[in-house]
Amino acid sequence: MSVISKTPKALLVLATFLGPVAGAVAQQQEVPPSTDGPVTVYGSPSPEAAEMTKGPKVEGIISARNGDTLQVTTADGTNTAIAINDATRIKASGGFLGLGHTKLSPDSLLNGLPVSIETLQSGSGLVASEIALKNKDLKTASMIRNGTEQRFGEQGAAIAQNAAATEALRGRMGDIDQYNVKGTTNVNFDTGKATLSAQAKSDLCATAAEAQRMDNALLLVVGYTDSTGSQEFNQQLSEKRAGSVVNYLQQACGWKPYRMLTPTGMAEADPVASNDTVDGKAQNRRVAVNILVSKGLDGL
Repeated sequence: MSVISKTPKALLVLATFLGPVAGAVAQQQEVPPSTDGPVTVYGSPSPEAAEMTKGPKVEGIISARNGDTLQVTTADGTNTAIAINDATRIKASGGFLGLGHTKLSPDSLLNGLPVSIETLQSGSGLVASEIALKNKDLKTASMIRNGTEQRFGEQGAAIAQNAAATEALRGRMGDIDQYNVKGTTNVNFDTGKATLSAQAKSDLCATAAEAQRMDNALLLVVGYTDSTGSQEFNQQLSEKRAGSVVNYLQQACGWKPYRMLTPTGMAEADPVASNDTVDGKAQNRRVAVNILVSKGLDGL
């Protein structure tokens, strides 16, 4: 590719080879001065371009990209698919890239970036011959993209940790299919807290008494949080809540430790209500106490 940078004071022209054939002649291009400041152009015309006819000029926002095809949405909402290739010239005006960047690749054509595209008609499709953009717009689009990737990365890590917690739970209690769930009691907590309320204490002892009346019953305790806070904090908080419940069941309600399956914390996984509302979050800040009986022993 060629790189041409022109300011009112100086002109720098770098030659580019048009193909891998030995002895190819380097061609020079000049770009008219820009009123917006330094202009950086990448790409060079190809012999195939001469065989195409001039297409329409398309101005709008890059709304999607699939490989070497851009979708540009214009002000009236029209979507236009435009292909890019090695001959596409990408012209960036302004000072952002010119200060420290030496290459502007097609990877810089990000979603949300305003562009002005000169096209060539290739059969029933359009090919970009030149794409003009402003460096300040590229900087903004890059910041948005980086922030989105970070957010998705954090969410992906949270999903992975929740999946790992789910597998750990299955491993601790064995195959859930081997048990019949005879009842579930949820006790709730204040935001960021693992302290049992008076109501929670009463409900826990009532659950223990109910389970005590069943032959061969076991208790499985699982702690949860709402979506407030980081994944690491919520994992620790859900485990702390589960521990508070287990301690109270054993110390105050008389439940025998050998009839307790290993408790676990599931952070914000498996919400019972939407975390978009105050009431939903309150329902998700819970510990579930499950009464289980092995299918092989149920009814004996």
